[in-house]
Amino acid sequence: MPAIKNIPLKILFSMFLLPAFFSCDQKKEKTLPSHKDPNGITFISLSNVGGDEGDYTIIKVTRDSIHAEKGITARQTHQEWDSAISVQTWNHLISSINTKDLDEIESSPSKQSVDGIDETFQIRTPKKSHIYVNSYADTLHYKQLKQFKEQLSIILPTEYQ
Repeated sequence: MPAIKNIPLKILFSMFLLPAFFSCDQKKEKTLPSHKDPNGITFISLSNVGGDEGDYTIIKVTRDSIHAEKGITARQTHQEWDSAISVQTWNHLISSINTKDLDEIESSPSKQSVDGIDETFQIRTPKKSHIYVNSYADTLHYKQLKQFKEQLSIILPTEYQ
């Protein structure tokens, strides 16, 4: 037995109730923060991981901060360091990196399997994430990453270099 027996009331009820359901059920789309430069760098990570005892150093740099951590897994040691950075420092750090050349940088095979240490870079732009393992073998394109490391060493405490 229907709850509303009168057909005009059913139509009237449907005309007002259905749009209300659909308007309340809409989900808002998530939008990424807009950047002035779609090819601009938003994040850089540099890590050195491997060795006999599981040594690691991980440095993460964003537009406003640096986070560094290091340790030795076999000895269960771990240290962390955080610091805020200015826009000028960020711009100086990334000035050597040409985002148009990022697709040209080549990685090399991992050395961890023979107790070596792998150097890994991760560079993010709003459009793409680039990951390089042991790219120092690419002497033609590695220069910009080497310059970034040199600029980073000026900012970091000596124990994280």
